[in-house]
Amino acid sequence: MKILFIGLGSEQLGISILTSILKREGHDVQLVFTASLFHDRFNLEIPWLSKYFDETKEIIDEIIEHQPDVIAFSCLTATFQWAIAIAKGTRAIHPNIKTIFGGVHVSAVPEVCLEYPEVDYAVVGEGDVAITDIIKNIEEGVVDQPINNTQFKATDGSIIKGKQVGFYQDLDELPFPDKTIWEPHVNLRDNYLIMASRGCPYTCSFCFNNFFAKLPDGKRGKFVRQRSVDNVIKELKWAKERYKIKTVKFEDDVFTVNKAWIIEFCKKYKAEIDLPFNCLIHPQYFDEEIAEMMSIAGVNWIQMGIQTMDENFKHQNLRRYEESNHIIKALELIEKYNIKIKVDIMLGLPGESITSQETTLKLFKKHTPKRIQTFWTSFLPGTDMFKKAVADGTVSKEKEHDLVHGIDFYFYRNKDNIKELQLAKQYINYEFIYKILPLLPNYFKQRIEAKSVARIPKFIKVNLGTLMDMFNGLQSLNTDFIYYGNFYIQNLIKFTLRRFGYNSYKITKANNKVLSINNETNKTSKTTTPTESLTH
Repeated sequence: MKILFIGLGSEQLGISILTSILKREGHDVQLVFTASLFHDRFNLEIPWLSKYFDETKEIIDEIIEHQPDVIAFSCLTATFQWAIAIAKGTRAIHPNIKTIFGGVHVSAVPEVCLEYPEVDYAVVGEGDVAITDIIKNIEEGVVDQPINNTQFKATDGSIIKGKQVGFYQDLDELPFPDKTIWEPHVNLRDNYLIMASRGCPYTCSFCFNNFFAKLPDGKRGKFVRQRSVDNVIKELKWAKERYKIKTVKFEDDVFTVNKAWIIEFCKKYKAEIDLPFNCLIHPQYFDEEIAEMMSIAGVNWIQMGIQTMDENFKHQNLRRYEESNHIIKALELIEKYNIKIKVDIMLGLPGESITSQETTLKLFKKHTPKRIQTFWTSFLPGTDMFKKAVADGTVSKEKEHDLVHGIDFYFYRNKDNIKELQLAKQYINYEFIYKILPLLPNYFKQRIEAKSVARIPKFIKVNLGTLMDMFNGLQSLNTDFIYYGNFYIQNLIKFTLRRFGYNSYKITKANNKVLSINNETNKTSKTTTPTESLTH
């Protein structure tokens, strides 16, 4: 069967895993992708410019040209409406095509997604077993029998709901992700994305793990699961041979969750891979031995979520139970071992006192990260924070409808959550300081206060803060920042070439003597096993 995955904005590891599984089953699987320049639904939104780079028609034309039997989407809340538009446009020309929708948004509100006639199958939770069962169902002509982790429309129009099964424990049994489908679209060489584990030990009220970890109906097994060190090293060795990779980025929710694993990994990574790598940590899973081992192994950048320094608020509202001393100790160790760190701060958390920002600023004056990344709070459907905001009226009924349908949703950039104008202004003052603080000489750093920037016009704070943050990203050689810039440059070139009829441009130059990793090195069984696919 011919299957097309449709991607937007960035590489998605879940699609790569599903592609490997379906290819292993003998299906013809390909990818159609748009960078969606200046409207990538995550970081960069420039409406007046994005209309010139809208590739919706071209994506639909490319789908029709492939003549697939099935098209599949992995949706975030911000990309759901785009996926619906693509499916609708495709169906207008090719009415018999079947559609599969998955991802965290679909897992949160499958019943809403299935209201759309463009959605045939909704994958809820892990999709690797489900995807092969769905394809078999389509091949057999739609059989009205439940499919695990799936909801779909029966022949009479009713909704058939399958059982939500537990999480698969042995990730080494999975095929390696099929990276070759991304070679025309993203630079795999400069920033090789990989996950060594799946799941998170926490269920923070604002994060998709808050509901995702609870999806199984019965025994769920461990939610945090890890590949063996040797399995991870094997993939990276292949990547070095095929792409001559320069930097590795681990996308694990908490990379350091298993100390014994980290120690083994650092030793083998240094000996066999020896490249700079980036990862995410949690302050409760970070100590001096881990810091030293990771420093020796070649860690370049660490990302750590702080969100707020108000301990009581954090414990009661965010379901984050680290204490301030955990954060301080982690920052001290990162300074000691000369590791670059980017921290995340959430602005406009409902119910948070603005005084918590003063506590955060005092911390950053003493332990200044290389980059302070600010996010305006987003209410993600399915999460406890979303439900509470709806219940107490923070999110209106009209806004609730828009959020569950993915209408006008932009990750981390929604300032309209704050109803009080004066409060919003205070948050903007702190956001401006956080963006410029890493660049300030110590004398000015220690003296800057929210009140000292209050009189600066808002448009200056917003634009100057953005420019200073960009400059900081460049001068500190922030690999995420530089990669993102290169991604835009390369896709601008690709977009221009396509306008002149040249469609063969590949962003990643690969060593074609080194074939797919699954063809060469991964000798797994034919048994399809679940993973966190169609979720990232």
